[in-house]
Amino acid sequence: MPGTSATSVAVAIATPKQAYEISGPLDPAKFYPRSGLLPAVVAVHDQSGTWDTVGRTRKLMLSDGGHVIETITDTDSPTYFAYELSDFQKLFGSLVSGARAEWRFERVETGTQISWTYTFFGKPGRNWIAALIVRLLWAPYMRRVLPPIAREVSRQATGTTA
Repeated sequence: MPGTSATSVAVAIATPKQAYEISGPLDPAKFYPRSGLLPAVVAVHDQSGTWDTVGRTRKLMLSDGGHVIETITDTDSPTYFAYELSDFQKLFGSLVSGARAEWRFERVETGTQISWTYTFFGKPGRNWIAALIVRLLWAPYMRRVLPPIAREVSRQATGTTA
């Protein structure tokens, strides 16, 4: 099924292993704020264990009263992990059948480049609307969300308090 993707990239002062191990367990409620039509993640419920193993699931509760289910599908420490999103509610529930997020960690001169790619799969006849939302709302949102995640990875990896 074709989808529409957006990617954001940031660099963390950390090794790929540190970036991989730190970024996965971060609380989404602390890093995914509301932005225009996009609701914030306000809580995580029903997490089936540590967020590092294929098959683990969790429910992200959203500020608009909806939720989405995440399920880890792939892990390859320290370079890659991916999860699928299902059971979208509200606006996205009417437009997409699901989504996939992929995180890649690559050593660069200044630390680790974190690449985050999101692909949304539009429902029949709604791909163009999903594509428009990804291009106009989701891609800029990702560019806003990933840098604070990279800063937190750097903070934890280097032991700084800033």
